[in-house]
Amino acid sequence: MSEFKAGELLDKIIVPSDLRKLNENQLEQVAKELRQYIIDVVSVKGGHFGASLGVVEMTVALHYVFNTPDDQLVWDVGHQAYGHKLLTGRRENFHTNRIYKGLSGFPKRSESEYDTFGVGHSSTSISAALGMAVASRLKGDKQRQHIAVIGDGSMTAGLAFEGLNHGGVEDSNLLVVLNDNCMSIDPNVGALKEYLTDISTSHTYNKVKDEVWTLLGKVSKFGPNAQAIVQKIENGLKGALLKQSNYFESLNFRYFGPIDGHDVNHMTKVLQDLKDIPGPKILHCLTKKGKGYQPAEDGSPTKWHAPGLFNKDTGEIIKVTPKSPQPPKYQDVFGHTIVELAEKNKKIVGVTPAMPSGSSLNIMMEAIPDRAFDVGIAEQHAVTFSAGMATQGMIPFCNIYSSFMQRAYDQVVHDVALQNLHVVFCLDRAGFAGADGPTHHGVYDIAYMRSTPNMIVASPMNEEELRDMMYTAQEKNHGPFTIRYPRGNGVMPNWKTPLKSMKIGQGRRIKNGDDVAILTFGHIGNYVVDACEQLEKENINAAHYDMRFAKPLDEMLLHEVFGKFEKVITVEDGCLMGGIGSAILEFAADHGYKASIKRLGIPDKFVEHGSQLELHKECGFDPEGIALAAIKMVGQKSKKQVG
Repeated sequence: MSEFKAGELLDKIIVPSDLRKLNENQLEQVAKELRQYIIDVVSVKGGHFGASLGVVEMTVALHYVFNTPDDQLVWDVGHQAYGHKLLTGRRENFHTNRIYKGLSGFPKRSESEYDTFGVGHSSTSISAALGMAVASRLKGDKQRQHIAVIGDGSMTAGLAFEGLNHGGVEDSNLLVVLNDNCMSIDPNVGALKEYLTDISTSHTYNKVKDEVWTLLGKVSKFGPNAQAIVQKIENGLKGALLKQSNYFESLNFRYFGPIDGHDVNHMTKVLQDLKDIPGPKILHCLTKKGKGYQPAEDGSPTKWHAPGLFNKDTGEIIKVTPKSPQPPKYQDVFGHTIVELAEKNKKIVGVTPAMPSGSSLNIMMEAIPDRAFDVGIAEQHAVTFSAGMATQGMIPFCNIYSSFMQRAYDQVVHDVALQNLHVVFCLDRAGFAGADGPTHHGVYDIAYMRSTPNMIVASPMNEEELRDMMYTAQEKNHGPFTIRYPRGNGVMPNWKTPLKSMKIGQGRRIKNGDDVAILTFGHIGNYVVDACEQLEKENINAAHYDMRFAKPLDEMLLHEVFGKFEKVITVEDGCLMGGIGSAILEFAADHGYKASIKRLGIPDKFVEHGSQLELHKECGFDPEGIALAAIKMVGQKSKKQVG
């Protein structure tokens, strides 16, 4: 049972069919209650915030007008779908949102029939909804509606343009609702953003549009002649706006708007009319992130994207003060280090696909703005753009979340590695991303980068190693160079320690031992420090090796390990199939070693959301899991006991 109380009308809405029983004049109150419920829950439970508040009225209008779930509603950047979840049977469990074993923070097909398409990354909605629309047409269902709600900068990605390009030539019931709030997580960038701003502020355009909406409001009264009326309106509009052509109409989408996305009654009327107009359509809605909650409206949209816990009455962010000084986040160490390097090396440039604050490249954007680039939600472009600069002798540090890099793998292979270009890929959020869940877990990068020729794959065990790896990557042309690091904090770096070069492909022995060797890659190695202490209590003396590089492997170190140990454990915060454990198995097989090898990492399944420690524990490579694996492998007789 939920501890949160819904308003009088919201309390009666379990599923959208209940919403559709209400009168239109009650929808404003529903929107008000829905917004308050989101504020009540997120303020004490955490989660994404501003984006969902910005689409409250849109959410109510869509579910009121369309016969969901029969009509297919696809959300883009799923963090704007909290209101959608609350109206589709999940209000009582919404307090478990993003909590281990609770509701997903994003639409998820296995969670609800109203979640027609799983979304976590951006820009998938148009292609997915178009596929659904064409499938309905092929099955002879001409009445079913298909709606893609795309916003938060998602229209800047290539996939969105590809969907529009195809959608314009398909005779299908597809409505694209463009939620235009000028923001992704950070402010939108690029020519499309400027174009949308021009459309929404053009006096000529809006004067004609006002006349169009006056006529369009009467469309439903014309019955069978509605299509002819709309065609006449369109022809008149195109003539009036000859000098200001519409990009969307050039792709054969009927364009409507811009309209106020926070006027639920007007949106309802517009959507009702658009239902009767066949073919591909786009409705341009102007919204504001954080709408209806004054601190979010007045404050930074980036801050209120996912603010953590806060006092809903005052808007004060609740900060938990740790008992001892905490080390900086890996992303912040990256941000400060790239500035430090770039100030000395004029060839260094920074690139990010719409995540300057999330990756901390915003530090460089403030310090050296002419050499730091936010290219919008466009991972493929980010990689090839970096490759282009590398051909001219620049050294791009291309910072992309690990899971987002999956979108640009072809560009990594074809445009960077094949040409052996000096691009440094800094993969933030490598490993489990936590509450964002499987759409955001960065678990495959070791495997897919390790399999790419010319690629170096490294991972630091702490922030100081991250600094040295970044220094090493730019020191001379090593070709493609990947550095992966996790979300969150590590070990406090000594900022005064001079940056030093690392030998490519060289690991290190951290602790001597006799009974079992534990080989780790990256930050997860810090767990082994605790595991070794537990093993000492079991009279087991474990050796610990930090590999540092998954490619090239430190073969000299591995010969040392397999020459001494019959029992070896590998630990990685990545997928077991093709990861560093697999690389070490391959090495052992290639050199005829017969050691028993136990690999710990992420199994061949999609792991759900939760805290990083909870997910590590579930997969058996938290400190206790590592110690248990060693105990099972060594058994009750350690070399100490024999001695």
